[in-house]
Amino acid sequence: MDKYKNKYLIPSARLKNWNYGNDGSYFVTICTKNRLHYFGEIYNGEMQLNKIGELVESEWLQTFKLRSDMALELGEFIVMPNHFHGIIIIGNNEYNSTVNFQPDEIKFESQSKNLASIIRGFKSAVTTKVKKNCYNNDLMHVHCQDPKHCVSKVWQPRFHDHIIRDENSFEHIQNYIVNNPKNWKEDKFFSA
Repeated sequence: MDKYKNKYLIPSARLKNWNYGNDGSYFVTICTKNRLHYFGEIYNGEMQLNKIGELVESEWLQTFKLRSDMALELGEFIVMPNHFHGIIIIGNNEYNSTVNFQPDEIKFESQSKNLASIIRGFKSAVTTKVKKNCYNNDLMHVHCQDPKHCVSKVWQPRFHDHIIRDENSFEHIQNYIVNNPKNWKEDKFFSA
C-alpha cells in the first residue's frame, strides 16, 4: 500500500478509466457514520423520516437546483435509517465530454464538476445543517446523551458508486431503491 506523508493511502474505489464528470447515470450509496440510525426508522415496510431524514431529502433535492450548470437529472432515491441510495444523471454540459479516458491519459483536474464534488457538497450541506441545528431544536438529541457531545459527523468518509451502463441495469437499480424499505430486514445495511 502506498504512503503519503507517512500515512497509508486508501486506494480509490473509482473506476480508473472513467471520467466521473462524464455524462451518464450513476447509482450512489452513502452510509452514516458507524451506520447509526440518524434518519428515521422503517415501519410496516415504509421509511418514516425523522427531522434529520427530512433534512437529507431536502438537501438532495436542493443539489439539483444548485448545480443546474451540470445538467443534472434526479433519478429515484431513498433515505434509509442508516444510509442513502440515489440515482443521479449527469447530462452533457460545458464541463464534460462523452469520451472515456485511457488510464495513462488521466491527469489531475478540477474536482468541482464531477460526481465526487456533487456528493461532497451534499454531504457537507447535510453535516453543516445538522451541526447548526443540533443545539437549537433537539435535532440530534435522539443520539446525544449530552448536547455538548452532539454528533459532529453524520456520514462515513467515502461513498460507493456504480456507473449504470444500460436500461436493464437502470431499471433493476430503480426497483431496488423503491423496494429498499420493504426489504429492509434482508438489506446488507440492516441493523436493529
